[in-house]
Amino acid sequence: MTLNIFKAIGDFCTNVLFKPYTWLSGINKNEAWWTANFFNTVLFLITAFLFVYWLMKLRIFKKEGTE
Repeated sequence: MTLNIFKAIGDFCTNVLFKPYTWLSGINKNEAWWTANFFNTVLFLITAFLFVYWLMKLRIFKKEGTE
Protein backbone atom coordinates (compact mmCIF):
# COMPACT_ATOMS: atom_id res chain seq x y z
CA MET A 1 0.00 0.00 0.00
CA THR A 2 2.73 2.48 0.94
CA LEU A 3 4.76 1.82 -2.19
CA ASN A 4 1.75 2.51 -4.38
CA ILE A 5 1.28 5.94 -2.80
CA PHE A 6 4.90 6.88 -3.49
CA LYS A 7 4.63 5.59 -7.05
CA ALA A 8 1.48 7.67 -7.54
CA ILE A 9 3.21 10.79 -6.21
CA GLY A 10 6.19 10.14 -8.48
CA ASP A 11 3.95 9.62 -11.51
CA PHE A 12 2.01 12.80 -10.75
CA CYS A 13 5.20 14.85 -10.42
CA THR A 14 6.80 13.40 -13.53
CA ASN A 15 3.80 13.39 -15.83
CA VAL A 16 1.92 16.49 -14.65
CA LEU A 17 4.00 18.95 -12.64
CA PHE A 18 7.23 18.69 -14.64
CA LYS A 19 5.59 18.68 -18.09
CA PRO A 20 6.24 22.42 -18.70
CA TYR A 21 9.92 21.96 -17.81
CA THR A 22 10.19 19.07 -20.26
CA TRP A 23 8.63 21.25 -22.95
CA LEU A 24 11.02 24.14 -22.17
CA SER A 25 14.07 21.88 -22.28
CA GLY A 26 13.10 20.70 -25.76
CA ILE A 27 13.05 24.21 -27.24
CA ASN A 28 15.97 25.09 -29.46
CA LYS A 29 17.56 27.95 -27.52
CA ASN A 30 18.97 29.66 -30.62
CA GLU A 31 15.67 29.86 -32.49
CA ALA A 32 13.27 30.66 -29.65
CA TRP A 33 15.27 32.65 -27.11
CA TRP A 34 12.29 34.71 -25.94
CA THR A 35 10.12 31.66 -25.46
CA ALA A 36 12.81 29.88 -23.50
CA ASN A 37 13.40 32.85 -21.19
CA PHE A 38 9.77 33.91 -20.75
CA PHE A 39 9.31 31.49 -17.85
CA ASN A 40 12.35 32.88 -16.00
CA THR A 41 11.17 36.45 -16.57
CA VAL A 42 7.72 35.70 -15.15
CA LEU A 43 9.22 34.02 -12.08
CA PHE A 44 11.56 36.98 -11.54
CA LEU A 45 8.70 39.49 -11.73
CA ILE A 46 6.56 37.49 -9.30
CA THR A 47 9.46 37.17 -6.87
CA ALA A 48 10.31 40.88 -7.09
CA PHE A 49 6.67 41.84 -6.46
CA LEU A 50 6.40 39.54 -3.44
CA PHE A 51 9.70 40.81 -2.05
CA VAL A 52 8.52 44.43 -2.23
CA TYR A 53 5.18 43.45 -0.67
CA TRP A 54 7.01 41.66 2.17
CA LEU A 55 9.22 44.70 2.82
CA MET A 56 6.17 46.98 2.97
CA LYS A 57 4.52 44.67 5.52
CA LEU A 58 7.73 44.60 7.58
CA ARG A 59 7.76 48.41 7.62
CA ILE A 60 4.15 48.44 8.89
CA PHE A 61 4.97 46.03 11.73
CA LYS A 62 8.10 47.99 12.63
CA LYS A 63 6.11 51.26 12.89
CA GLU A 64 3.54 49.56 15.15
CA GLY A 65 6.26 48.04 17.32
CA THR A 66 4.88 44.49 17.00
CA GLU A 67 7.96 42.85 15.59
